[in-house]
Amino acid sequence: MAISSSNNKVAVVTGSSSGIGYETSLMLARNGFITYATMRNLNKSENIKFNAGRDNLPVRLAQLDVTDDVSIKNAVQAVLSETDKLDVLVNNAGYVLEGAFEHLSMNELKEQYETNVFRMIRTTQAVLPIMRKSGTIVNISSVAGKFGYPGGSTYVSTKFAVEGLSESMAYELEPCGIKVIIIEPGVIRTNIFNIVVVAKNSKDPNSPYTQTTQKMASAFEELMKNSSSSPELVAKVVLEAVTSDNPYLRYLAGKDAETWLDAKRNMTDEKFYEMMKQNLM
Repeated sequence: MAISSSNNKVAVVTGSSSGIGYETSLMLARNGFITYATMRNLNKSENIKFNAGRDNLPVRLAQLDVTDDVSIKNAVQAVLSETDKLDVLVNNAGYVLEGAFEHLSMNELKEQYETNVFRMIRTTQAVLPIMRKSGTIVNISSVAGKFGYPGGSTYVSTKFAVEGLSESMAYELEPCGIKVIIIEPGVIRTNIFNIVVVAKNSKDPNSPYTQTTQKMASAFEELMKNSSSSPELVAKVVLEAVTSDNPYLRYLAGKDAETWLDAKRNMTDEKFYEMMKQNLM
């Protein structure tokens, strides 16, 4: 069934069953966007379905597995058949793989890149022909796309990849009227750290990295406990970016992200490295 979208922009948000994707879908819908909240498993859509229905929001649910080309194609075609356009894509789906670099298997590395990087590429390439004259691509990166930390080599490197891809895409897509925006959250009170995937071999208690990984786990638990940033904060930053006539390339989300990036800019690499060791290890 066609949906009238002449006066409303249309947005697609990946990974909308919880966290940043969930709040971003609701935030955009509350501000006039016809929003397609997508997720791999629609059985996890009850919360967003309830809140959208209660507030009479223009939220549509769609199945989209960001690791499956056919699923992406079907979801994009479904949006087009109902609205005839697509103005905003928010690439959000992802997860965290933790573990000492030596212990990471190639399969674990590939799965992390498949979801955190290649999904963004697949989904973005699928919508670009539709956005040939105008549109906005929002890639949810992380402040971890700016610096590394122990135990996070794979996750961090995927976010570095998102940063580089996004920046390069911005040059290419600007002549087509397509804007690229990078959102860099700090530690956000979301379930992403509750569903951290720990590398199988890193669970070995005899690992030479056990002490480091235990310290990191404690440090992140403390950071999460003290974080004042919520997924809604990130959603507000996304809304600000996509409704701006002249958006920035990058937006930080969270006071901790601002603090870390200020330190990174104003310290030598050696001093920043020592600061991170003291704070995290």
